[in-house]
Amino acid sequence: KIYEDDFVLSFHDINPQKKIHALVIPKGKYVNLDDFSQNASSEEMVGLLKGINIVAKKLGISVDKGKGYRAIANNSEDGGQEVPHLHFHLFGGENVGRMVE
Repeated sequence: KIYEDDFVLSFHDINPQKKIHALVIPKGKYVNLDDFSQNASSEEMVGLLKGINIVAKKLGISVDKGKGYRAIANNSEDGGQEVPHLHFHLFGGENVGRMVE
């Protein structure tokens, strides 16, 4: 576990794709970003965004601590989502390259 509060849980990905690869998930039961944006409370939305930033800082990849990172959420089958619970991938610790090739 990297970080946990009332709104989010964060941990390292079991199959890292970059030097640093962490997941940040909301504690509410949201399938994807569409579900979250339509049904989450304002407090949950703020908590998720702040949680992402807190985790990036803890990992030393936030803009004020490192050189930056990528936060990405895959949505549904065509978006590459494999787990039916909203989660953000944080990639960093190196140049993460082009987003889409």
